[in-house]
This record gives sequence, C-alpha cells and structure tokens, in this order.
Amino acid sequence: MADNASPDNATDTRTAPTRTQDRPTEVTAAGIARLAGVGRAAVSNWRRRHADFPKPVGGTETSPAFALRDIEQWLRDQGKLAEVPLRERVWQQLVGHPAGAAAALRQAGAVLLLAHDRPAAWQQLRAAADDAELTGVLPAVLDSVLAARLGPGHPVRGLTREALAPSAALVRATGDLAAADGAAAAYDFLLGRHLDANPRQYTLTPPGPAALMAELAAVAGPSGTVLDPACGAGALLAAARERAAEGNDAGEGAAPVTLYGQEADADLAALTALRLSLGVPDAQVRVRAADTLRADAFPELAADAVLVHPPFNERNWGHDELAYDARWEYGFPARTESELAWVQHALARLREGGTAVLLMPPAAASRRSGRRIRADLLRRGALRAVIALPAGAAPPNGVPLHLWVLRKPGTTPPAPQLLVVDTAELAAGAPAGRDKPDWQAVRATAVEAWRTFDRDGGVEERPGVRRSLAAIDLLDDDVDLAPARHLPPPAAAGGPAELARVRERLTTTLARTTALTPRSDGGAAGPARWPLTTVGELARAGALVLRAGGAGTAPAGGTAPAVLTDHDVIAGGAPSGTLPEAPASGPAEEPVLLQAGDVVVPVLGGGAVARVADDGAAGAALGRNLTLLRPDPAALDPWFLAGFLRGTANNRRASSYASTATRLDVRRLQLPRLPLADQRRYGQRFRDLAAFEGALRLTARLGEQLVQGLHDGLTDGSVAPD
Repeated sequence: MADNASPDNATDTRTAPTRTQDRPTEVTAAGIARLAGVGRAAVSNWRRRHADFPKPVGGTETSPAFALRDIEQWLRDQGKLAEVPLRERVWQQLVGHPAGAAAALRQAGAVLLLAHDRPAAWQQLRAAADDAELTGVLPAVLDSVLAARLGPGHPVRGLTREALAPSAALVRATGDLAAADGAAAAYDFLLGRHLDANPRQYTLTPPGPAALMAELAAVAGPSGTVLDPACGAGALLAAARERAAEGNDAGEGAAPVTLYGQEADADLAALTALRLSLGVPDAQVRVRAADTLRADAFPELAADAVLVHPPFNERNWGHDELAYDARWEYGFPARTESELAWVQHALARLREGGTAVLLMPPAAASRRSGRRIRADLLRRGALRAVIALPAGAAPPNGVPLHLWVLRKPGTTPPAPQLLVVDTAELAAGAPAGRDKPDWQAVRATAVEAWRTFDRDGGVEERPGVRRSLAAIDLLDDDVDLAPARHLPPPAAAGGPAELARVRERLTTTLARTTALTPRSDGGAAGPARWPLTTVGELARAGALVLRAGGAGTAPAGGTAPAVLTDHDVIAGGAPSGTLPEAPASGPAEEPVLLQAGDVVVPVLGGGAVARVADDGAAGAALGRNLTLLRPDPAALDPWFLAGFLRGTANNRRASSYASTATRLDVRRLQLPRLPLADQRRYGQRFRDLAAFEGALRLTARLGEQLVQGLHDGLTDGSVAPD
C-alpha cells in the first residue's frame, strides 16, 4: 500500500535526456563502503590519506557524491575491488543513475523481463550490438515484451532511446546479474534494496498480514481473479498468487490467477507490475497507474477476491467530486471516512458471492460518522467478520489494526450475522509494538474461526477470543463493531467453576509460598570485609565471558529462536520476543544464544535484577538492552554470581545517573573473591530466594485473576453476591 494521491513529479525523473547523457553515475561514501566491503570510517580515512582519491562531482559538503567509474578504477588500482559481489555493483550503478533510482530500476526490470521471457533474443541482441546500437534497439524490443506480459496501457513508461542512452553499462550488468541469480531473484534484490532505502516513501504490507488476508479471501473457493486497488509494492497480490498455488498443490482446484492492481504513484505502479510479472510468470498481470477512487482503471471488473490495504485517514479522497458515484450503494461516506469509501469500492468490484478483505484502522469500526454505512453493511449481510490484530502487525505499528471480511450479497443473502475475533492476546512480548506478533497463532485463530463461521453460520463462543453476533444486536445508536467490546473477558470463562479452580491454585501457591519463606535469623556480627573483584576483571582473567544482546536476524524460510527480552528478565517470564527478518540485501545475522547457567543482566532501567538461564531459556536469543555473563563453572558458581550482582549498593556503584534512563555498567559490578565451595553455599541460598520470588509472582497473578474474575462474574450475573 502506498499513498493514493498522484505525485506531481511522476515523470520529472525522465526529462531532459540530453542533459543526463553526459553526467556520470554517482555514488556516495556509503556506497563506496559497500563496494569495498569496509565501514564508512575507512572511506573517510582514504579521502584524507590518499591525494589521488577521486574528487566529489556532486552531492553536498556533508554528503559528497563521486563518479562511480572513477571510484571503481581507484579501488581497482588499490586492490580493493576484487571481491565485490556483482549484485552490489549493479545496485550502485542503479542508485547513482542520473535519472534517479526509480527510473533506473524500471529500466533494469524491463531488461530482466526480456532476459526471462526471451532469453535467446536477449543474448543475441546483447552479443551483436555495441552500446549505442543496444540502447537504440532496446526500446522497441522492451515495448513488445511489456505489452505481451502486462497488456496495453501498462505503467512501465519512459523506455525511450534517449532515456536508455546513459544506461548501457547498467543494462549489460543487469543481464549479467540475471544470468548469475535468475531474473526474478535479481529483481527481488534490487526492488527490496530500493524499498529498504526509502522507508518513509512507501508504506508496505508485511508478509504475515498479507498471507492471512489472502487465506481469508480464498476460503470460500478457488479465486481466479484478484484485485488490489491500492496495490503499493504488490505484497497482497503476490500473497494471493501463493495461496492459489497452495490450493493447486492441495488439490483444491484453484483456477489460473489473473492479478489486477492499481496504484496512484506511477513509479511504484511500474515497479510493482515488473515485480509481479517476474515473480509470478504463470499469472496474467494487469497493473495500472491512477487514483483508484477518482479514476477507476477496472470499472467493469467482477473479481473473485479483492484485497486492500488502503490509505488511512485520507481527507482528500474525492469527497466533493464523487458525491453521486454509483459505488456508494451503502451510503455516501463522510469526508473523514475514506476507509468506508474503499470498503464500498471493493464490494462494487466483486462478483456475487466474492470475498473482500481489507486492513482497516480500528477507529473505522466505531466512529459515529460511519455508523449508518456500518449498519447497512450489517443489515444486508455484506460485512461478515471483524478480526482485531495485535499491535505491531502492520504500520502504524503502535495501533492494533482490524481486518474486515466482506462478501458481496447475492439474490439470497445470508442471515445477518457478524463474526468478531480478537487476536490481541497472541502478540509475542508484552509491550505493544516492541516485538512482532506470533503470526502462526494469529493466523490459525483467525482462519479457523472464519472457516467455521462461513461453513456453519456461527462459531462456538470463546471468551476473549471469538463470538458470532446477530446483526440486530449491533444496530444501536453507535453500531460499534470493535471485537473487544463484544467479547466476554477471559477471566470470566467457565463461570464460578473456573473461579473455584483459580482459588484452589491460589491456596496451594500460598501454602508453598509460606514453606519457601526464607529465614533471616543467624545473622553475622557485622558486614563482611571480603576482598572484592569486578566483572570486568573476571572477564579479563577468563573466569567469565561477556556478550551484549540485540544482534541477530531471522533466516529467510528458516526457524528462528525466540528472544529473551529485557521485559522477560525483569518480569521473570519465558522468552517472548521474535527476531527481525533479515534484510533482502544480505544474509541473516547470527544472534547470541543462551545456554543453561548463563547470567543475564538488564542494563537499562532494570534496577537490581539478574537472572540465571534455566533449560527453558536455553537456545533463546539474547535481546536488546541485556548483557550475558557466561561463567566458567570451574571458577564461578552462576547463582553466586547472579545473587551478588543483585545487591542494591552494588547496582548504585555501577549505574549512571547522567540521564533520566539509568544505564548499568556491568563491568563495574563487584563480587567477593571466595572459594568455589563457599560460592556454592551462597549460590544455594540465592537459588532458594529465586524459587520464593517465583512463587510470589505466581501468587500475585492468581490473585489478580481471581479478583478480576469475581468482578466480572458479579457484574455480568454469573456469580451471585452470596
């Protein structure tokens, strides 16, 4: 999804070819660092130390740009260019192209499509022509390939002889990359790098929500035609094609897919058309560049499925000029209800019985300005489900977005019922948006609920998770469709019987807490005067190893370990975080993995906290703002180490109060020099204290659950006051 307002400068990067022909391809210091496989500091040193280092040809004083050909020659002369990957060199040519990265990526994508669809013709053309002849002949060849794959009116424009004249080196290098990596993989890398380099320009739909939306839309049957009227970079259309392929493999008989997309940003529409045509070569692709609500490119389409991640909170969506548009079958949306305009556009482009899934802001389910349209969607059986996602599912990451599942009513619409599902509790990690949701659990919960509801007309109620409601029960003054407002709280699940079980567990835990209560008699005459050492000294002596957390990415297609976060350590919980995905431009980064017996210390705002990793935490990745201490068992007892690190005075000495966020310098923490036998005596006592602390935490949780459950039971009538 990208902003659906047409950019004023959509064609500016393709003007004045005679001026750009003689301009060299430029590269920044960061690009030079990537070419040479070094850090930016090394590039700065080269500029200072080598008088023959190329002079800047553009950019600014703080961020100069250099001619790529001069930089490559200098690096080659210095012996620093031998190991540069081909894809990195192509990327530097692309990003430094005088017409701009988007125009260069459009040219490279068209060449890759030619190499993919007509490899023999491409090789013959490339071998027979010099640079001038190659760029002169290419436009006609590319137009033929693009028209065959994308149809007339496709958005990949501007591939003229003048525009291609400065691109001969890029064209040939792109062909080399296609031969090395494959055309589809090469374009995925280049487009992925471009999107990563411009995060504020594009709002992308993450893979998790995209796959879930495609699966929800495909549940009703095989989807042969899929539309995304705000297609952005094409994530939803690609997910729909993958779901159709899975249907074929599973014997569900999915029809050959035709992918229709529309995007207001002309450059992004062109790049998406190329991505889809290369990534799903067996699908027919039709992508058009125009503002969907004002200039619908597919007015006669009756799609099997519509998937949309629309722009949120748009005021300039065409309210004034579209007042009498035939798409507003359920009511004319208010100026502040652009999302309801997208909902009705999606329904207008569906065949009868077709399914639409939209990613929506939560406010769209409850704003008073949209209540009449929501009411009509319910009465006529068009809106079938509202599914609340955990915060962090998609941008904006701090907001728990909703999925709306709609079905275009036929001649006999279903009984007006609405499925509400709340997956917010399935988020990985406590603070909203800090860790990624557990998409396997979210997807399983949402899809199972929708399939059951769609098949049976209702679902078995699960407090706090799902429920089916009669539309008439929602048609009040607000027509509030937020799932959380219609689901009974989980604490009240099971009624008095469940509350009795919670009370029994609390009683048992309180008894265990009493048994674990440590004795404090038998104190010494006064504070001990042990010889002290620091964690830093122990690390230098080899008695322990220090590792900082926060590094690591999840491998593509592989299984990633859970992450122990600083919140998990402070709260005494199990590892709950997830690793970020590896960038498209490089391999996965190895995280620091925990072993049983490691001591983990929060370094930011945690207070006097240290935790010994048990077998349950072993194998988890070390999260941000954590330091790992791995003691040598022949020199240090881990419980002794963790116990003394928790001393209040110890933490005060090692803390920095220079800012509002107290940061702990773990190397300055102190502990006494004691024989291993004495360490183990102290370690056993610290272990007992940890067990007591865990029992207290469980007691607090059970007490809160019992109190809240009794409040809920008394207020909903399931528990009598006597």
